[in-house]
Amino acid sequence: MGGTLRAQLIGTWQLQSYTETAVGESHASYPMGEDAQGTILYAPDGYMAAQLMRRGRKPFPGGDLYQASADEFRDAASAYLSYSGPYHVDEQLGLLSHCVELSLFPNWIGQVQQRVARLDGDILHLSTYTPMLARGREVIAHLRWKRAVAPAEYA
Repeated sequence: MGGTLRAQLIGTWQLQSYTETAVGESHASYPMGEDAQGTILYAPDGYMAAQLMRRGRKPFPGGDLYQASADEFRDAASAYLSYSGPYHVDEQLGLLSHCVELSLFPNWIGQVQQRVARLDGDILHLSTYTPMLARGREVIAHLRWKRAVAPAEYA
Protein backbone atom coordinates (compact mmCIF):
# COMPACT_ATOMS: atom_id res chain seq x y z
CA MET A 1 0.00 0.00 0.00
CA GLY A 2 1.57 3.29 -1.09
CA GLY A 3 0.77 6.93 -0.56
CA THR A 4 1.28 9.28 2.33
CA LEU A 5 1.74 8.06 5.88
CA ARG A 6 -1.67 9.51 6.70
CA ALA A 7 -3.33 7.57 3.88
CA GLN A 8 -1.61 4.35 4.93
CA LEU A 9 -2.73 4.75 8.56
CA ILE A 10 -6.44 4.83 7.72
CA GLY A 11 -8.16 1.77 9.11
CA THR A 12 -8.13 -0.51 12.13
CA TRP A 13 -5.03 -2.01 13.72
CA GLN A 14 -4.75 -4.81 16.29
CA LEU A 15 -2.12 -4.77 19.00
CA GLN A 16 0.70 -7.27 18.59
CA SER A 17 2.91 -6.07 21.45
CA TYR A 18 3.22 -3.26 23.97
CA THR A 19 6.50 -2.77 25.81
CA GLU A 20 8.07 0.01 27.84
CA THR A 21 11.76 0.66 28.31
CA ALA A 22 12.92 2.89 31.16
CA VAL A 23 15.20 5.74 30.14
CA GLY A 24 18.81 4.65 30.51
CA GLU A 25 17.93 0.94 30.57
CA SER A 26 17.82 -1.69 27.84
CA HIS A 27 15.40 -4.20 29.38
CA ALA A 28 11.81 -3.90 28.15
CA SER A 29 8.79 -4.68 30.32
CA TYR A 30 5.22 -5.57 29.37
CA PRO A 31 2.96 -3.18 31.34
CA MET A 32 -0.22 -5.03 30.32
CA GLY A 33 1.27 -8.49 29.99
CA GLU A 34 2.96 -10.19 27.08
CA ASP A 35 -0.46 -10.98 25.58
CA ALA A 36 -2.09 -7.54 25.90
CA GLN A 37 -5.02 -6.81 23.60
CA GLY A 38 -5.77 -3.59 21.81
CA THR A 39 -7.23 -1.79 18.85
CA ILE A 40 -6.32 1.56 17.35
CA LEU A 41 -8.40 3.17 14.61
CA TYR A 42 -7.53 6.02 12.28
CA ALA A 43 -10.55 7.41 10.45
CA PRO A 44 -10.42 9.36 7.18
CA ASP A 45 -12.11 12.33 8.91
CA GLY A 46 -9.04 12.88 11.11
CA TYR A 47 -10.15 11.19 14.32
CA MET A 48 -8.47 8.30 16.11
CA ALA A 49 -9.32 6.02 19.02
CA ALA A 50 -7.07 3.65 20.97
CA GLN A 51 -8.03 0.90 23.43
CA LEU A 52 -5.54 -1.36 25.23
CA MET A 53 -6.11 -3.88 28.00
CA ARG A 54 -4.58 -6.69 29.98
CA ARG A 55 -6.15 -10.07 29.22
CA GLY A 56 -8.03 -11.82 32.00
CA ARG A 57 -9.50 -8.79 33.75
CA LYS A 58 -12.02 -9.89 36.39
CA PRO A 59 -15.72 -9.20 35.78
CA PHE A 60 -17.53 -7.13 38.40
CA PRO A 61 -19.36 -9.67 40.63
CA GLY A 62 -22.59 -7.67 40.74
CA GLY A 63 -22.72 -7.20 36.98
CA ASP A 64 -23.67 -3.51 37.36
CA LEU A 65 -21.34 -1.10 35.57
CA TYR A 66 -21.97 1.67 38.10
CA GLN A 67 -22.21 -0.34 41.33
CA ALA A 68 -18.73 -1.86 41.54
CA SER A 69 -16.55 -1.31 44.58
CA ALA A 70 -13.66 1.15 44.57
CA ASP A 71 -11.23 -1.80 44.47
CA GLU A 72 -13.04 -3.32 41.48
CA PHE A 73 -12.90 -0.01 39.62
CA ARG A 74 -9.21 0.43 40.51
CA ASP A 75 -8.32 -3.07 39.31
CA ALA A 76 -10.27 -2.68 36.06
CA ALA A 77 -8.86 0.77 35.26
CA SER A 78 -5.26 -0.15 36.11
CA ALA A 79 -5.38 -2.79 33.38
CA TYR A 80 -6.99 -0.61 30.69
CA LEU A 81 -6.03 2.43 28.65
CA SER A 82 -8.21 4.31 26.21
CA TYR A 83 -8.19 7.70 24.54
CA SER A 84 -9.47 9.39 21.40
CA GLY A 85 -9.55 12.66 19.49
CA PRO A 86 -8.28 14.29 16.31
CA TYR A 87 -4.92 13.29 14.91
CA HIS A 88 -2.40 15.04 12.67
CA VAL A 89 0.52 13.61 10.70
CA ASP A 90 3.88 15.27 10.07
CA GLU A 91 4.84 13.45 6.88
CA GLN A 92 8.46 14.69 6.89
CA LEU A 93 9.24 13.60 10.44
CA GLY A 94 6.96 10.56 10.60
CA LEU A 95 5.27 11.98 13.69
CA LEU A 96 1.67 11.48 14.74
CA SER A 97 -0.02 13.94 17.07
CA HIS A 98 -2.96 12.47 18.96
CA CYS A 99 -4.98 15.43 20.30
CA VAL A 100 -6.69 13.86 23.30
CA GLU A 101 -10.34 14.84 23.84
CA LEU A 102 -11.48 11.74 25.79
CA SER A 103 -9.32 9.53 27.99
CA LEU A 104 -9.59 7.05 30.82
CA PHE A 105 -6.51 8.85 32.23
CA PRO A 106 -7.90 12.37 32.83
CA ASN A 107 -4.44 13.99 32.84
CA TRP A 108 -4.17 13.40 29.09
CA ILE A 109 -7.38 15.28 28.24
CA GLY A 110 -6.44 18.45 26.36
CA GLN A 111 -2.88 17.22 25.77
CA VAL A 112 -1.17 16.17 22.57
CA GLN A 113 0.37 12.72 22.67
CA GLN A 114 3.10 12.54 20.04
CA ARG A 115 4.08 9.23 18.52
CA VAL A 116 6.87 8.25 16.15
CA ALA A 117 5.32 6.13 13.38
CA ARG A 118 6.93 3.63 11.06
CA LEU A 119 5.13 1.34 8.65
CA ASP A 120 6.53 -1.99 7.53
CA GLY A 121 3.91 -3.51 5.22
CA ASP A 122 0.88 -4.34 7.37
CA ILE A 123 2.79 -3.66 10.59
CA LEU A 124 2.61 -0.25 12.28
CA HIS A 125 5.29 0.62 14.82
CA LEU A 126 4.40 3.44 17.23
CA SER A 127 6.57 4.75 20.04
CA THR A 128 6.35 7.72 22.33
CA TYR A 129 8.28 10.72 21.00
CA THR A 130 9.38 11.80 24.47
CA PRO A 131 9.49 9.77 27.68
CA MET A 132 6.32 9.46 29.73
CA LEU A 133 5.88 8.81 33.42
CA ALA A 134 4.77 5.24 34.19
CA ARG A 135 4.95 3.55 37.60
CA GLY A 136 7.30 6.28 38.85
CA ARG A 137 9.80 5.95 35.98
CA GLU A 138 10.38 7.81 32.73
CA VAL A 139 9.78 5.31 29.92
CA ILE A 140 9.55 5.08 26.16
CA ALA A 141 6.56 3.00 25.06
CA HIS A 142 6.83 0.81 21.96
CA LEU A 143 3.70 -0.59 20.36
CA ARG A 144 3.48 -2.90 17.36
CA TRP A 145 0.15 -3.10 15.54
CA LYS A 146 -1.01 -5.30 12.65
CA ARG A 147 -3.59 -4.12 10.16
CA ALA A 148 -6.91 -5.74 11.06
CA VAL A 149 -8.77 -7.90 8.58
CA ALA A 150 -12.55 -7.73 8.84
CA PRO A 151 -14.20 -11.02 9.81
CA ALA A 152 -15.81 -12.75 6.82
CA GLU A 153 -19.35 -12.02 8.05
CA TYR A 154 -18.62 -8.26 7.90
CA ALA A 155 -16.49 -8.10 4.76
